[in-house]
Amino acid sequence: MMEPVLAILTGLFFAFAVYLLLSKFIIRMLIGVAILGNAVNLLIFTNGRLLREVPPVLQPGLDVPASTVANPLPQALILTAIVISFSFFAFLLVLSWRAYKGLGTDNTDRMRITEPQEPVLPPEGY
Repeated sequence: MMEPVLAILTGLFFAFAVYLLLSKFIIRMLIGVAILGNAVNLLIFTNGRLLREVPPVLQPGLDVPASTVANPLPQALILTAIVISFSFFAFLLVLSWRAYKGLGTDNTDRMRITEPQEPVLPPEGY
């Protein structure tokens, strides 16, 4: 019953993250990356089923679980994804801060200092 609600919420997270990533301001892009990471984690969590089941622990003397158990793989994937997305976000934050300090703006249209404003003619002689 809860899975359709989380599936819709995941879709909204993805849509909002893409909207923010398409912005021309760096800080909005960073927020979009953070929301995209959360959307992926929620997607993995929702696909891993939300049933309240017993933990995946085998009873002594059994080779297989006696009843249905929870799948630990989505939890492990989410934990790994949280660590990776946090480190990626920290790297992007430092990179954008350095770009802001060096260029004085967080607008990507104004960051184009390598593109000349006026057409520069090549030298006539060497």
